[in-house]
Amino acid sequence: MTLPFLPFARPTLDEETIAAVAEVLRSGWITSGPRVREFEDALTRYLGGERTVRSFTSATAGLEIALQACGIGPGDEVVVPAMTFAASANVVLRVGARPVLVDVEADTRNLDPQRLRDAITGRTRAIMPVHFAGLAADLDAIGSIARERGLRVIEDAAHAIGTRHQGRLVGSYGDLVCFSFHPNKNMTTIEGGALSFPGGAAAEVRCADLERFHGIVRNAEGELDVQIPGGKSNLSDVSACIGLAQLAKLDGFIERRHALVARYFERLHTDPAMVLPARGDAGHSWHIFAPLLPLDRLRLSRSGFVAALQARGIGAGVHYPSLAGFGAYQRLGYRTEQFPNAAHIGANTLTLPLFPGMQPADVDRVCDACAEIIEVNRL
Repeated sequence: MTLPFLPFARPTLDEETIAAVAEVLRSGWITSGPRVREFEDALTRYLGGERTVRSFTSATAGLEIALQACGIGPGDEVVVPAMTFAASANVVLRVGARPVLVDVEADTRNLDPQRLRDAITGRTRAIMPVHFAGLAADLDAIGSIARERGLRVIEDAAHAIGTRHQGRLVGSYGDLVCFSFHPNKNMTTIEGGALSFPGGAAAEVRCADLERFHGIVRNAEGELDVQIPGGKSNLSDVSACIGLAQLAKLDGFIERRHALVARYFERLHTDPAMVLPARGDAGHSWHIFAPLLPLDRLRLSRSGFVAALQARGIGAGVHYPSLAGFGAYQRLGYRTEQFPNAAHIGANTLTLPLFPGMQPADVDRVCDACAEIIEVNRL
């Protein structure tokens, strides 16, 4: 019997959610409206009620607006991990600043605080830690350096909705924190993202409100004024409706991910061995499961390994190549060899299937396939 194709990610959408979306469509109000306000209020409550939350069409838009809200622009520098999705650094370039790449820790794949201090210059305005795969970065060390040097911390928490750091939800404290609700994340709004602002950040919140919808404000009579040449990245009520349903199930989704990951750690044994990701603690939200392939001991490439999985009906991803290997960053003078951990991870990483709809048998199928491919291709 041919098994169905197993993708590396798939959103979990139930019939109740689909029915709720149909209700929004029938309402005649499908752009930003009451459901967006309800979703932002729900996110605020989820994060403890002490923050202000604004939603956007993507986390990328949220990160760019966070930089704008912090007044970061030409001549400024922002520290970014050398191993992350390109959006983290791209938005820095888009506001006219320079991303300063710093290597990651070999095990956590998060920004290395030991290397961070040396990367800070008189032009540095912010640090952008990324919570890779849902494992919280070392916010204590990063925050201490930021306070010492008077820097903003803009957390790229695209992987980390539901992640906890020392028992506290990422986004429930600290400076600006940006989440993603892309379909492959732990919860989705189809496309979407959100910024969590600290108390006392009224100026930053106002900037976000202006930037996400054309710089428009209205007076008490409803008359319109455009105060800045803002963009357009406001979330729709359709997306917010999905987000409300997903947020209510988020903790259950994460619990399921923990169970599937435990199965991976129990069953994923190959010869030569794959390097398994850092397990972290109970606060890890396990957005992805990305071991490293032992490519130096195999006679096939990563793309060959992916093709072999595909032939067995299993999807895989690559999260992520080193930023320093991309043309946009090589033109800034960066080279992969400057960031050895990011280079090694980027060249050997493979993302295996992980989503709440998987069954333990699906994990076993992936593990057996990996073991077999490695067995027949080892040097």
